[in-house]
Amino acid sequence: MKNRIKELRTSKGLKQTELAGKVGVRRETIVHLENGRYNPSLNLAYDISRVFDLTIEEVFHLKST
Repeated sequence: MKNRIKELRTSKGLKQTELAGKVGVRRETIVHLENGRYNPSLNLAYDISRVFDLTIEEVFHLKST
């Protein structure tokens, strides 16, 4: 799953630690999400999307195989 977390986070001037605090995860989780090494739960995807005031689909994209 691809995502726009890093792009959106930097455009809002948020540090990884700040985003992690807003959605209730560790900074390392944000790092793994941004690097594509971790797919979020539906709840986490929703929480991240809410931080950016976007839909889940606007933040996360399924990779085409």
